[in-house]
Amino acid sequence: MSSAQDDPTIGRLVADASRDVSALVQSEIALAKSELKSSAISGGLAAGLFAVAGFIVLLMVILLSITAAYFLTMTGMHAAWAFLIVTGAYLLLALLLVAVGIYSIKKIKAPTKTIASAKAIPAALRGRRS
Repeated sequence: MSSAQDDPTIGRLVADASRDVSALVQSEIALAKSELKSSAISGGLAAGLFAVAGFIVLLMVILLSITAAYFLTMTGMHAAWAFLIVTGAYLLLALLLVAVGIYSIKKIKAPTKTIASAKAIPAALRGRRS
């Protein structure tokens, strides 16, 4: 037969539950740290690979530009003019991209509905409608 002293008290149950919850939270934090460390390493490696690929593409564009200029010299054109034509083509491309960028920026509008609802929040918290 069990006596009243063998039964745990409410204080002891709360202390045990608190200890168990604390241990669970610490275990979850340790697990999250482990997973995030692995993800960070993978993300860093991927970023490095993308950077190297971007550099290779940059080199490829430079080499293709030189190749295009030399192809123009094969038509009998002087090399200086051939390289100037390729440079001019890049200038036109850059100007086109700037124009499209400016057009896109001009289309940006303020979030009027969000601003209006944000201005209404203080009044709503005071219990008034605007």
